[in-house]
Amino acid sequence: MTSGAPERSNSPVSQADPGPLAAAGGAVGSSGEPSGGQAGAADPAHAPGTLVLRVSAHAAEAASDEAQALLSPEERERAAAFVRQVDRDRYHVAHVALRRRLAALLDIDPAAVPFTRADCPVCGGPHGRPSVAGDPVHFSLSHAGDLVALAFAYAPVGVDVEEYPALSTVEQTAGALHRREQQEITARPEQERTAAFARCWTRKEAYLKGLGTGLGEDPSISYVSALETPASPDGWRLADLPVPDGYAAATAIRLTRTADESTP
Repeated sequence: MTSGAPERSNSPVSQADPGPLAAAGGAVGSSGEPSGGQAGAADPAHAPGTLVLRVSAHAAEAASDEAQALLSPEERERAAAFVRQVDRDRYHVAHVALRRRLAALLDIDPAAVPFTRADCPVCGGPHGRPSVAGDPVHFSLSHAGDLVALAFAYAPVGVDVEEYPALSTVEQTAGALHRREQQEITARPEQERTAAFARCWTRKEAYLKGLGTGLGEDPSISYVSALETPASPDGWRLADLPVPDGYAAATAIRLTRTADESTP
């Protein structure tokens, strides 16, 4: 990789991790504003607060009676439906952390976070992105392998984390990307293509999750770049997250506001 490649670490979590799930501090500032976002960005409306957790380091605590009491009956039922323990652990760690972080931001009990669904921007149905009623804070959640990634902001935000895929997966899937992104990936030496694809795909998913469309929008439409520096669509800021080797992660935050949106 060139010197402009996203910084990676072999540490168990990214530097935005505040420690045990039980902690309310760390990436949440004393004022309740998201922090721990991209370095040098002080405005939480322009740089999301992020949290990256190792599932294996937090699974036992997230499965404790105290943590499980924070989840809704529907969340506990969904977790119990997973056949594999590793999938159940990922769900527990992600949703316990999500509730605790939102509770700290909203100054309410974690079990009382009022989750809802936004309208789908593609069809208008009530099955869009998960949100907090009234959108006092926006959030996004992603998990892959042993990592859970969360992002929080006062504007629409998306986050995605992925394990590096097999080269055969890259060859089968890259054709779904923007034409320039395909060219950037195939121009790489073969041993670098999985990393280039993974960083492009996480940027793409983060952006589409921020939009609320997810993969309901054709991923070939918007250009986010497979190069070391993200390309941000108009009105958005994309950034790569530092994650352990073998993973890629990115965030996307909308920079423009509507008339009814204001920072709490």
